[in-house]
Amino acid sequence: MCGRLSQYRGIHDFVAVLSIPDALINNAGDQPFERYNAAPTTQLALFHQEGNVLHADNVRWGWRPHWAKDRAAPINARVEKVAHGPFFNAIWPNRAIIAIDNWFEWVDEGGPKKQPYLIRRRDRAPILCAAIGQYPTAGHGPGEHDGFVIITADSAGGMVDIHDRRPVALASELGREWLDPATPGQRAEQLVLFQGEPSEAFEWFKVDRAVGNVRNQGVELIEPISEVVVAGAGFVNNG
Repeated sequence: MCGRLSQYRGIHDFVAVLSIPDALINNAGDQPFERYNAAPTTQLALFHQEGNVLHADNVRWGWRPHWAKDRAAPINARVEKVAHGPFFNAIWPNRAIIAIDNWFEWVDEGGPKKQPYLIRRRDRAPILCAAIGQYPTAGHGPGEHDGFVIITADSAGGMVDIHDRRPVALASELGREWLDPATPGQRAEQLVLFQGEPSEAFEWFKVDRAVGNVRNQGVELIEPISEVVVAGAGFVNNG
């Protein structure tokens, strides 16, 4: 997964997809986020749960343990290793959801520059990406070491032609289970290893190369400039 995504809807649009009926403590704001081209280190709206209460906080995309000062903060964690490797050991129990509208990948098609593609759900619903992180809790406010990483899986089975890794996206009921503090760690690992949304849930298309510049943030960055490709279903006419 390349390091660029969109989170342009508002928090309540994302809450509606999660369908968690209990109280929400919203520290992320009520207005549409309008982040069409979010890069690593951007503060993004992140969901986590304490007891029965859902929390939404703006948290930096990227995290590293305090002892790993010799490398940049990763933005992703491989699902095959995240639950047992030492690097993410401290935050593996801190499960979260980053709800996004789409993400971008760059593909080498033989031209002078790589071609950016936008990937979104076929039904245009928000994508609930499994994440872990260090974030504000009831006992601790925001801290300088806060951050999160998105869990990624192998793209084999329909999206390998775009990129070899993609976020682990969860259906709403599995997203709720992932967030629930009562879900055992072993079950949480099984969710992200084996129950992510299939490639057939997504579609993708070429977008303007202007998305490569992080200073560009307009809605035009998510507009297709080519036919929409649906996993397992060929081309869909945009017209």
